[in-house]
Amino acid sequence: MTVSLTNRLTLFSLVALGVVLAAFSGAMYALARTHLMRQLNDRATATLDTLVAAAEVEGDGLEWEPKERRILLRGDGAPPVWAVYDESGRRLDGSDGPARPLDAFAGAGPDGEQNRVNATWEGGHWRVVRRTLRHPHPEAIRTTPARPRYHTLVFVTAWPAAPAHDLLRTMAWSLGGVSVTLWVAAGLGGRWLCRRALAPVARMTESAKRITAADLGERLPVPAARDELHDLAARFNDLLARLQDSFERQKRFTGEASHQLRTPLTAMLGQMEVALRRDRAPDEYRRVLTTAVAQAGRLRQIVESLLFLARADADAELPGLEIIDLTAWVRDYLASHLHDRAGDIRFDAPRTSANVKAQPAMLAQVVGNLIDNACKYSNSGTPVVVSVAVAGGEAVLSIEDAGHGIDPAEVGRIFEPFFRSAEARRRGVSGLGLGLAVVARIARSFGARIDVQSEPGRGSQFDVRFSLADEI
Repeated sequence: MTVSLTNRLTLFSLVALGVVLAAFSGAMYALARTHLMRQLNDRATATLDTLVAAAEVEGDGLEWEPKERRILLRGDGAPPVWAVYDESGRRLDGSDGPARPLDAFAGAGPDGEQNRVNATWEGGHWRVVRRTLRHPHPEAIRTTPARPRYHTLVFVTAWPAAPAHDLLRTMAWSLGGVSVTLWVAAGLGGRWLCRRALAPVARMTESAKRITAADLGERLPVPAARDELHDLAARFNDLLARLQDSFERQKRFTGEASHQLRTPLTAMLGQMEVALRRDRAPDEYRRVLTTAVAQAGRLRQIVESLLFLARADADAELPGLEIIDLTAWVRDYLASHLHDRAGDIRFDAPRTSANVKAQPAMLAQVVGNLIDNACKYSNSGTPVVVSVAVAGGEAVLSIEDAGHGIDPAEVGRIFEPFFRSAEARRRGVSGLGLGLAVVARIARSFGARIDVQSEPGRGSQFDVRFSLADEI
């Protein structure tokens, strides 16, 4: 069973509030009960103090004269029930009314000790307190019928506990009623507040339901309050924007790839179909096959580049990276790889070594693509400078040309697959638009980055920045 967040929060708050109210009510009830019982004990103690004070301690024993020392004890409401007993448990005096139940407590205890018990009789609850008074010299007791003397007197008093119980009962009902009322009101109010606080989440959910792969333009509503939900919606919208951009780039990539693959295939099939319409001379078949081989090579280059670019970044990481001296490696590469414009290519590097981690074969593709790109977009006879430098803890491989340059608005897109600048299309420069995309992917796999500086009409400079590696 699915429980909504509103219901869970409401239930949690109600449980917490219920525990707090129960604890508060229980504490209040316990404090009130303790206070009322203390009041009963204080009244009983005051009664016993009065009774003990009425007894006289003579040299020949304790004296208690009921007729001469008749004590009127009154309290709040009904007067207490009390009685005085001698050491044998005989009742000497007591309050008017049914005091016989006190006879059960006539037994003497230790001198001066006060005992408290709860008792029930005549359908009511009573707080019974007993205190014992003894003469300090039992051998001096002299009693006669005319002048009775006692060794021990036991004073017992009982106060009705019904008023305290009634007050506690009323308090319990009051606390319970108030607690339940507060609990219900808090539940209703808390649910309303939860629904109001989570209303932005509900709106986000409805908006999220409308987002599909075919329509990524929908965005979550951003709450006006600058809180966690505002940040969540803003970050999620940023994610959707990046996904939309990725989908659009993938769509463009697929369209361009289809077009680039279709072109050489169409040319190959056309040449072959024309050649097969009638018998031809061997030279013509050789020419057709040569054209087909060239188109197949172009097709293979496109397929290899697409397969490399289609892999995820994690899958595109190159195994077997090794530490190489970038300065010496570039010098050897330029010496061994002849280019149509080899006379325009110059190498500029310091004598110091620059150790980097790279894979030689893929590094050759990076350098080759950048040099080809520089030669393609610059006029013959203008210099293409390849340099290696060490700066800021990095080894920088630079390829600089004095060609047409790149429009500033297009610099950010030159590493996208199949992107070709408007100037290149206008000048009719051949190319697939995959070379720089492959260079960027390989550079990332090396842990390097590429910076571009270009000015239309004055040329471009591509800097591949490697982290320096320790020597082996």
